[in-house]
Amino acid sequence: MTGPTPVVFGIAGEALTPDERRFLRDANPLGFILFSRNLGDAAAICRLTAELRNCVGRADAPILIDQEGGRVMRLRPPNWPPAPAARTISEIYARDQPAGCDAAETLGRLFGAMLGELGIDVDCAPVLDLGFPETTDAIGDRAYSDDPATVAALGGAMARGLMREGCLPVIKHLPGHGRSTVDSHHELPRVDADRATMQTKDFAPFRALNHLPLGMSAHVVYSAVDPERPGTVSAPVIDGLIREAIGFDGFLFTDDITMQALRGTPHVRAAAALAAGCDAVLHCSGVLDEMIEVAGAVPPLSRSADRRWRRVCAARQKPEGASVGALSGALAAILDGT
Repeated sequence: MTGPTPVVFGIAGEALTPDERRFLRDANPLGFILFSRNLGDAAAICRLTAELRNCVGRADAPILIDQEGGRVMRLRPPNWPPAPAARTISEIYARDQPAGCDAAETLGRLFGAMLGELGIDVDCAPVLDLGFPETTDAIGDRAYSDDPATVAALGGAMARGLMREGCLPVIKHLPGHGRSTVDSHHELPRVDADRATMQTKDFAPFRALNHLPLGMSAHVVYSAVDPERPGTVSAPVIDGLIREAIGFDGFLFTDDITMQALRGTPHVRAAAALAAGCDAVLHCSGVLDEMIEVAGAVPPLSRSADRRWRRVCAARQKPEGASVGALSGALAAILDGT
């Protein structure tokens, strides 16, 4: 059997349709990503994650979700514990650095344990973008701080917590979305800062955590490097900034290729991102016709992507096994104590 296709697909609902099941079996995507539309109760989510893996015949097919804390949480109260935004944790860190790091790591452990119970093993977090006054609200309080050292410390702590409970973190959005003043879901952001400034500030958290196994690209134009193309589809950005300046040699996902910052049909976007050097694309809409076109347009997993993916698999840690309830209580105690 050939290897998986370098695509991560979203699906339409809480259970697979017969058409989706047939398509996924034949397309053999690398993995899947879940959104609120896919999430019933815990038992339903467990059935869905098992069925997705069964479709492709790979028990280790990754299943991703965005579970950052704050307003970006697919799993929310009342069924799952509340969790603070990154900016809230940064405020704790400003008063008490050990407590801030403890909060970030405990949050990572909480999410890792919670997701593991549901068959989800990759969390698209932490956000390592810097947060400036002009930063788009699409990032907003998802960013810890405008201070690179703070972002690296807290992002690293959250990633460590996730991995302690067997969940892989995805650092985002490489090489930095913080200077964007518009939302890449709807428009193409442009960053006009010079490369030296970005090297000192924006890249620093990513460079500090470049050893982590997974990353996500930004649909942002960096005019000092490539004034025409957003980073996701720009070889100079991926090679010159992400791989060289930042030194990230982990597995690189795109951000969702259905976002309006990118041009062309989804299958054209997917092919362009892989040609530029991304390792796999995220197609998140769950629209089956688009998924069929994307699957038909992308080449097999490249040799370098396969090498990186094998490293990702080797980076998985055995969960420490802490309970969700205990971790939620520990996080609440840290927040109350500060």
